[in-house]
Amino acid sequence: MEPKVNYALVGAFMLVLTAALAGAVLWLGEGDYRKVYDRYYAYLGESVSGLNINSPVKYRGVVVGRVREIVLNPDNTEEVRLTFDIARGTPVKEDTLAVLDTQGLTGLAIVNLTGGSKTSPPLEAAPGQEYPVIKSGPSLLYRLDTALSRLLADQSLTKFLSNSTGLVGDARLFLGQDNRAAFTQTLADLSTVSHALARRAEQLDQGVADATETFQNLARVSRTLDQDLPPIIARAGRSAAALETMSKELAQAGTSVNALAADTKPALEQFTGQTLGEAALLVAELRQLTATLQRVAADLEREPNALVFGRAPQPRGPGE
Repeated sequence: MEPKVNYALVGAFMLVLTAALAGAVLWLGEGDYRKVYDRYYAYLGESVSGLNINSPVKYRGVVVGRVREIVLNPDNTEEVRLTFDIARGTPVKEDTLAVLDTQGLTGLAIVNLTGGSKTSPPLEAAPGQEYPVIKSGPSLLYRLDTALSRLLADQSLTKFLSNSTGLVGDARLFLGQDNRAAFTQTLADLSTVSHALARRAEQLDQGVADATETFQNLARVSRTLDQDLPPIIARAGRSAAALETMSKELAQAGTSVNALAADTKPALEQFTGQTLGEAALLVAELRQLTATLQRVAADLEREPNALVFGRAPQPRGPGE
């Protein structure tokens, strides 16, 4: 007995499957059918190996278009002309650059749009051009290849290599048997010194501790000086000011003394010329008077009654 087939259910399943497939295709196409694109040209003077049709065009990491055509420039066979379809509204400016870049480890190339400042006007097609032309910039690999080529062509690299060879030869001579023996002896000496230091580790620790304490004391002294020095400096400043004032007063006093000496000089000269002679005579007479008074005092001391009765007559001598 044959089973009955529900053709309506099979038909509905096929319709759902077809719709799902159509939706998947549209989703994988990233909705390109709903976007409006502007076309641009770019001319590259380097190899575009790894770049394919429909390779993405990114602006600041965001996919904004696709590569639609890769051909040689009809006007210059040393260049490659790339045709881009870029979503309308993408800020493609006159200073925007198209640069090749490698995506991940696959080796596939993409196109990155860089630049595009706010002040730059939008890129438009020049008279006689079919589409606007985006300026191109060298890729990282192209810059590295160019720099390496220049480095290999530079004679300084050859000189550097030859000098390196000479240095290697000198190093071999330096590392001869005698030098190796000396180096080995040096290492042995260093090992001996390190062992000696290890044996005196406690002494070294004590020395470090003493040094630390010394530095701490110095720090305390420094803080004390920082506290005490300003008043001392202030007092020294006041003392210096007082000394300066005293010196000024002494200078003024010296000036006054000089003026007084100048004023009294005539009187001093007169005193020296006239009065000193008379004073000398007076001193001589005073000396004579002093000698007389001394004799009178001596006589009175011997004969006190002579002041009342007078001096006794001298006894007569024999035969008088």
